[in-house]
Amino acid sequence: MTLAEWLARIAPNETGMRLAEIGVIGLGYVGLPLMLLLSEDGFRVTGLDIDEEKVRTLNAGQTYIHRIEPAHIQKAQSTGFRATIDFSAVRALDAILICVPTPLYPDHTPDMRSVVSTIEAIAPHLRPGQLVVLESTTYPGTTEEIIVATIERHGNKVMRATSGDLQQSLDGVMVAFSPEREDPGNTTTPRRDIPKVVGGVDPCATAAACALYGVLFAHVVPMSTPAAAEMTKLLENIYRSVNIALVNELKQLCLAMNIDIWEVIAAASTKPFGFQAFQPGPGVGGHCIPVDPFYLTWKAKQYGFPTRFIELAGEVNESMPRYVVQTTARALERNGASLNGAKILILGVAYKRDVDDLRESPALTIIHLLRTEGAIISYNDPFLPRVGTGRHYDLKMESTPLVDLERFDCVLIVTDHSAYDYDDIVSHSRLVIDTRNATRHLKLEEPELLAKIVRC
Repeated sequence: MTLAEWLARIAPNETGMRLAEIGVIGLGYVGLPLMLLLSEDGFRVTGLDIDEEKVRTLNAGQTYIHRIEPAHIQKAQSTGFRATIDFSAVRALDAILICVPTPLYPDHTPDMRSVVSTIEAIAPHLRPGQLVVLESTTYPGTTEEIIVATIERHGNKVMRATSGDLQQSLDGVMVAFSPEREDPGNTTTPRRDIPKVVGGVDPCATAAACALYGVLFAHVVPMSTPAAAEMTKLLENIYRSVNIALVNELKQLCLAMNIDIWEVIAAASTKPFGFQAFQPGPGVGGHCIPVDPFYLTWKAKQYGFPTRFIELAGEVNESMPRYVVQTTARALERNGASLNGAKILILGVAYKRDVDDLRESPALTIIHLLRTEGAIISYNDPFLPRVGTGRHYDLKMESTPLVDLERFDCVLIVTDHSAYDYDDIVSHSRLVIDTRNATRHLKLEEPELLAKIVRC
């Protein structure tokens, strides 16, 4: 097969369908939305995952992600989507897109087990002319050091062409890196309008990956190497981590100085140049910001390079849950109570507003710290009716209805879901700790109601 013939397979036929068959490995918050985009554009998609329950759910036309409806899965099935745990299915595919987790170990070193086990599982089944793309966020060098090296160790050739000549014979596997840019809960930017960064091992891989993603996204950004694309994703999230750490630190200073940090941020945002607003909170969550900067820190140590700025930002952000707990303790003491034995309702445990995603949520750390101090914890989250056991938590809790709030010594707003009626919550609570400035627009004029709110 030539590159031109491969590219022809992603072109639509008269019915709008495409010959190319695509595999998505990892059917979570990144992989499942990507599968739906591919399916909507006429690709037959095979989803692969090691979680048998996810596979059963999807093959039954159901879903496990809040923002994805069963109808979306069923529509994909009508165009050929199926899910499987059998990784030998990759033999029949034209492109395999890897979207598996890349978390951290407790010591902040990269946990690459999912990436390694995935490429080990599919490498024996690969053939020349296929495209393998890693989407998982990782350190610069991963694509070459793990993906390429594993494919070659299993006896497969990886394409190393010097040009993207359309008549180039694809006598090896094409490999590229294209970082996911998912933003759960974002309802203002269509997924297809988020530019897709692509870095191939060789020009053929870059051309193939750009053509494939060019069907899904309005703009594709080709990079010179996979490592440059890997670094791009880290820069994006390190930029956010550092700036969030800055406003988190300034929030603590402003509260000590009796200055409203949110008023300050709003005023600074009126400047039409040189400033971008970041909002403080109880910590950082999600897969990206709490995790990705440490991937670069770990890699930089191999070059003897200290990343002091990145590490300091991480320390500030990781300290915020303890700051929230300390503020809660002081507020309870002013009300004649203490953390030990206090009944506290956590409002929102997802890592950000209006999503059902618990990954690295600061609420998990806050709950752990409060329990350590002897507090009795309940939670409410409209997106997470129950919380069981995860990678770093074992809660086994169910969401508590928002009734009889007076029975709690404190309501602690950790995630500011838009469904909450904050006027009603404050009116019926003894004490409210607000870590998100969620109560800023309340129309409460009675001094005794306003006195219930402690911004943190």
